[in-house]
Amino acid sequence: MTALEKATGDAVFKFEPFVLHVLCRELQDAQLLHSVAIDSGFRNSGITVGKGGKITMAVRSTHCLEVPLSHKGRLMVSEEYIEFLVHVANQKMEENM
Repeated sequence: MTALEKATGDAVFKFEPFVLHVLCRELQDAQLLHSVAIDSGFRNSGITVGKGGKITMAVRSTHCLEVPLSHKGRLMVSEEYIEFLVHVANQKMEENM
């Protein structure tokens, strides 16, 4: 809160989604992992094949959060709301685990 009160610009509370990149030997390995990731709720997961044939499976969460807190140095939310945001972000972190 002290840092926010001293801020002169815009401040944003941001929680990034979980991402795990797995290098796979075979496309069928990546497809199996992709099926498991999707079935586990990681709906933004995908497979990429690079120019050299490198197969990468990305397990991606949909749990993200981005909320403006201040604008031009003016705090736009209460301390209680920031505490709520931290609680929500911590819940998302638990879901990622």
